[in-house]
Amino acid sequence: MAILYQHKIRERLHLIEKRTKRPFISWTEELNDVDPVYFFSLGPICSFRERFFWGDRTNETVYVGLGCTYVIETEEKEERFHTVETQWKQWVEQTDHYSNGIKMGPILFGGFSFDPYKPHTEKWRAFPHAKMLVPAVLLASKGGKATLTVTVRSGQSEETMEKIETLFRLLHEGRAPIHSLPSVRKYEEKQTEQWFDAVKQTIANIHSGKFDKVVLAREARLSFADRVEASVVLRQLREQQPFSYLFAFEQEGQCFIGASPEQLVKKEGDACYSTCLAGSIRRGKTVQEDEQLGEWLLHDEKNLHEHHFVVQMIKEAMEAVCERVYMPPSPQLLKLPNIQHLYTPVIGEHCRASSILSMVAKMHPTPALGGTPREAAVKEIREVEPLDRGWYAGPIGWMDTEGNGEFAVAIRSGLLQGQEVSIFAGCGIVGDSDPISEYEETKVKFIPMLSALGVGQDE
Repeated sequence: MAILYQHKIRERLHLIEKRTKRPFISWTEELNDVDPVYFFSLGPICSFRERFFWGDRTNETVYVGLGCTYVIETEEKEERFHTVETQWKQWVEQTDHYSNGIKMGPILFGGFSFDPYKPHTEKWRAFPHAKMLVPAVLLASKGGKATLTVTVRSGQSEETMEKIETLFRLLHEGRAPIHSLPSVRKYEEKQTEQWFDAVKQTIANIHSGKFDKVVLAREARLSFADRVEASVVLRQLREQQPFSYLFAFEQEGQCFIGASPEQLVKKEGDACYSTCLAGSIRRGKTVQEDEQLGEWLLHDEKNLHEHHFVVQMIKEAMEAVCERVYMPPSPQLLKLPNIQHLYTPVIGEHCRASSILSMVAKMHPTPALGGTPREAAVKEIREVEPLDRGWYAGPIGWMDTEGNGEFAVAIRSGLLQGQEVSIFAGCGIVGDSDPISEYEETKVKFIPMLSALGVGQDE
């Protein structure tokens, strides 16, 4: 079967290359079911330098990309979403795609920094303010059916085919790279005192009327005895964080990875979907305690106040481009393994947005990750937060050739850099915030990544 696929792909690409006058060609074929994380793990062995992983909250849609055929990268600030959208449309027009009636084709995957006006630090050198790419090989698993899409520059398919042949041989043999989580050597919370000072200053500024809410994030840094392999962490996240978006984006040997509970926006035809997620508390140790904590969260004024900011902003963004917007009158509880959130789903019908990216531009950052008023809150974060967020809390996701797609908010995440890993967590600061309580909330939000890295809280 592996050899059959290789020959079929090679022959089809050569045939398309002879007929096309366009600079890029793409071909999609049905594939036997394969474990997406296993597929992801084979990337480096096949000499693919870039790879990505995306899984939605239901695990119904999973994308794995290996290699890079086309990349859109920009350091523009005001127009970065529009620039990516425009260049993507131009690329689609330059590409011949063949699929034998299969409703799948190349996608553009990547992400954006939280704040393009925040100066870059060396830590995020591999992750510019906007970067999205078309993989050379795309595994798509949707509704239990798998497809493989190969996309190459016309006349340059041979190099990619050699890597694909290695890939199929490994899939046929079922050989998996043997990796395990190394032991942790050091755990350090970065600039904690500066973070407390920022929280106190922000509370004072809220009391003076400068803004209503500001989200402040902080970082912890871990050192390990050996290199931390992204596929191992990804497998841990898949097992430990059901009902979360799983994402990983690896390039230049560095991988931004996480399991986010928060959808930013999804566009499917003329329908749009979003999630308001703000206000949180830990899970209880018993069923009774868990229910009590949940009931407290549903009636706590501070958390409801935070949640209301997010609901209003997303509702207004949806109403600007949709004829009708639906949402429940009060929040529900979203219970995750380590934390529970106030949650309000939003649906927009007859959406006039040109693409998913035009919706991302309207909605990022929501008050759940920035604050309100938005411009003033983001400026405060830029000035007082003692870290470079990079892609943490930024939009990460995908777009297809018709402008549909889905983006999540890149929280519950970490940056893998060889034997070093940075993890991030934030919390919403309002007028009656208590700095110690906010600090404890960020510790709870560190748990998903710590657990995926094999690090217990007592360590």
